[in-house]
Amino acid sequence: MSNNAPAAGTPNPPAPAGNNGKRRRLLIALTTAVVVAGIGYGLYWALYARHFESTDDAYVAGNVVQVTPLVGGTVVSIAADDTQLVTAGQPLIQLDRADAQVTLEQAEAQLGQAVREVRTLYVNNGSLAAQVAMRRADVAKARDDLRRRQAIAGSGAVSSEEIDHARTALQAAESALLAAQEQLTSNQALTDQTTVAKHPTVQRAAANLRAAYLAFARSTLPAPVTGYVAKRSVQVGQRVAPGAPLMAVVPLEQVWVDANFKEVQITHMRVGQPVELEADVYGSKVRYTGKVEGFSAGTGAAFSLLPAQNATGNWIKVVQRLPVRIALDPRQLKDHPLRVGLSMNVTVDVRREEGATMTSAVNRPPLETTVYDKVAQDADQLIARIIALNNGGRTATGPVVGPTPAGAARAAGKHV
Repeated sequence: MSNNAPAAGTPNPPAPAGNNGKRRRLLIALTTAVVVAGIGYGLYWALYARHFESTDDAYVAGNVVQVTPLVGGTVVSIAADDTQLVTAGQPLIQLDRADAQVTLEQAEAQLGQAVREVRTLYVNNGSLAAQVAMRRADVAKARDDLRRRQAIAGSGAVSSEEIDHARTALQAAESALLAAQEQLTSNQALTDQTTVAKHPTVQRAAANLRAAYLAFARSTLPAPVTGYVAKRSVQVGQRVAPGAPLMAVVPLEQVWVDANFKEVQITHMRVGQPVELEADVYGSKVRYTGKVEGFSAGTGAAFSLLPAQNATGNWIKVVQRLPVRIALDPRQLKDHPLRVGLSMNVTVDVRREEGATMTSAVNRPPLETTVYDKVAQDADQLIARIIALNNGGRTATGPVVGPTPAGAARAAGKHV
């Protein structure tokens, strides 16, 4: 056995005092750093972070305007496809219009015939009035003849038989006068307090023509709004029914963001509070600014296809999320366009709570289209032209000029 080995039962030598002091200093420094970081975070949260609510459960939403036919037909042409930009009123889909054109031409002929028939009623008023005047003259003549004969009846110059014939002639003349007056009254009942253009018969034919023209013009489906084509499902040769969705147009300059905040995050949220947003498609290099525009009337679970049945024995509390609509700056959307469905990161500044908790007024312009107004105007112009052509060839402001009614209708239908 070596003499250098420590004897059994000899205690280990004590650790150097310098190591314990170094460890203690490290622990104190680490504890101090944690405490300082905690205090710093507490101050940061109390002074700044608690005034902001954030979520990444947010997505771009927008109006998806469906293009649906108002009349049935067979598709003969498709002028736009997915991803293409179209302007309001631009023709998108053309349906076969052969049947509609035949119906339109029949309606034009019926309106023209109705105008001429009603115009004849007004002309008959004059002829029937002349007949009444003639019958009055006949009655006056017959009455004079009877009076003269009765005056000389005592002298024997006129027989009683001749007086009876004169009396019969007077009765016949009076009956003819009464019949003529009844005919005049009957004809005047069809024309009183109206004009040819406003006559019910003409108005009924005009309504039929308007319906035929609308059906003819609606065989061309225009873009309701300016936007990008999406969800095209129609094909050439397909037979479509009224109301069937054929494609959609999305106006990307009118999109917004639906941010789904937890119910505990909306305590201090108000309408009008400023919002900062980031889109995953652009990253943090592009920041959008917006404002809280409104709050949904219910949570997503309440409006889901199968809402949760919380009145059950196995109920488990789940934190709900409420959709909050965020309005975006149109100028920023023009520089960095967004698409419907893109993910967004949303941060709401809730320091100012002067706004309302719910929207109290309509504060956004309505989404509307005027592409169908011209069709109704063209139909009215066509009706006025046909009435004028069959009512003496003049309108209220002068003679009728321009193409024939059928030609005008076909030309207008090509540009609907």
